[in-house]
Amino acid sequence: MIQTTVTSSTTTTTTTSSGLRSLYLIRVAFSLIWVALVVTTSASLVSADRPTAIAAVLLVIYPLWDVIATLLERRMAGTGSTDSVGTANVALGLATTAGMIIAVFSTIGTALLVFGIWALLAGAIQLAVAIRRRRTVGAQWPMVISGGLSVLAGASFAVMSASATSSLSTVAGYSAFGAFWFLVSAIALSIRSRREKR
Repeated sequence: MIQTTVTSSTTTTTTTSSGLRSLYLIRVAFSLIWVALVVTTSASLVSADRPTAIAAVLLVIYPLWDVIATLLERRMAGTGSTDSVGTANVALGLATTAGMIIAVFSTIGTALLVFGIWALLAGAIQLAVAIRRRRTVGAQWPMVISGGLSVLAGASFAVMSASATSSLSTVAGYSAFGAFWFLVSAIALSIRSRREKR
């Protein structure tokens, strides 16, 4: 009986780790494509400018994608409605998407403020999730760093939103760093998985 329980737990952990690794790689791909689109179409937009149609779509899609990724993560982990932190992150992402839909009809500065508040709160949630997963999944130190940096970046965006010289390129940089840390997390999970199989 004990052996069955341990095997089931190990299988669940391995499956979760493998699923997370795949999801992290998908998030890397999304972020890099998003960054490329921002840089090629909207990086020159500054705080006082009104977002173009392309910039508006990119700004609305970003927090909405985070909601989708969180829902995929919850489904993979099988936590559903019991995952209060995941629920909070989904609610935050949906609220940010709604706020961004309103903000993009104003200025880049307003959109940066909404983005900054979201990045700060989402970073705090990511930090909490990574700390909670340390014992069950492991290899979460990149997500701890990424969450902490997101909190700092979010606060910085909120402050910069009032500056006339702040531009949308700063958000592209944030997304690029996020992609880097998701890639590091995927690699860390792969290394841990290989060690456990030995």
